[in-house]
Amino acid sequence: MPSGKTGKLILYEVLQLAALSVPIFVVLERFASLMQNMSEQDPTAYWLDPTAYWLVVAASIAYVTSVTLLVWVPLKYVILKQHRFITEITQWRPTALVYLILCTLPCFAILIVSSKVQMDKGNLKLDHFTELPVSLVLFSLICMDIIERIRPCSLIGQSDSLDTDLDMPAPILTHLEQVTTVSGQTHPDRGQNGLTPSQPEARSGSTSERLQDLAGSPTQSMFSSQAISTAYLYSSSSCPPSGPLRFLWARDGRSEIFVDSFLFWFDTVEMVRVAGEPDVFYSAWVFPIYILAFLSTLRMIITPQNRLLSSAGVLLQDFPFFIIRVALIIVFDYVTPVLYPVKNLLVSLTFIYFTFLTKLRIFRRKSMF
Repeated sequence: MPSGKTGKLILYEVLQLAALSVPIFVVLERFASLMQNMSEQDPTAYWLDPTAYWLVVAASIAYVTSVTLLVWVPLKYVILKQHRFITEITQWRPTALVYLILCTLPCFAILIVSSKVQMDKGNLKLDHFTELPVSLVLFSLICMDIIERIRPCSLIGQSDSLDTDLDMPAPILTHLEQVTTVSGQTHPDRGQNGLTPSQPEARSGSTSERLQDLAGSPTQSMFSSQAISTAYLYSSSSCPPSGPLRFLWARDGRSEIFVDSFLFWFDTVEMVRVAGEPDVFYSAWVFPIYILAFLSTLRMIITPQNRLLSSAGVLLQDFPFFIIRVALIIVFDYVTPVLYPVKNLLVSLTFIYFTFLTKLRIFRRKSMF
């Protein structure tokens, strides 16, 4: 009887192998069917032999078998054996990189070739693959991402590795500056935070103690209510409320992994969906769309905790997506909702502002905002 760790390992590896092979099989089979339909529509196309269907299917089986035995299985063996050059990799995920090269890239390439073949044969428009790129290729990519994120966690019992930060109280206001008004002035013998030189400055402690000190200080009565309200906004209790509705406060990091993963890929999903529109699929715009969509998937290689992920999201997704979406709206009208280019623009601008512009001297003046 295999142990729990062994069973979880087998489950993850089977799911990842399925995510690797199934999209290749299905996309190539649809491409083979397209070749067969084109041969029936155009009898003069002698290069489209009826046996092309089975040749493409056989090629898909040979490809999946080869990459599995020559690349995927050796990579998994090295990772499981914890070889030194693998354990030293902490900022990116080798499994994600190999998956993108072996599965996602060939699938996108086949979709581009399918569009090109139909356009070259007089715009036959036999198959634009509808929801296949989104519902299968990107869904398999999301499943691969979820498995890589949830692998260190236990599937039974309470979470022991992801909820440590969820149970911590929110940031507590521990430093207050003296506020003076027309009706009240500070005493000269009191320092910052309204403390006398003989009193040590309170930098930490419970919220109730700090509020009592603020309320008990005679010189700070003019802004004690403001301090209390501010401290209330910035503090929270780590204990969940009691009562019949306490289950509404239940949280688990493992379930939030699924939510975060789907939200992480929604922008790419929308971009690939636009490529499936007939007007876009049977045009030259399908090339830049799938190329930019694949560049966006490269973010999966970076670990979720890596600080490089923010800049990679702007450079590989938001900024290129904003340009291509504005162009698509100009050419094809509202083929994509305006919400997405607005989101791409805001994310790009806020990243540039808060990361670079706020470091300039003109934005360091406290009197501005």
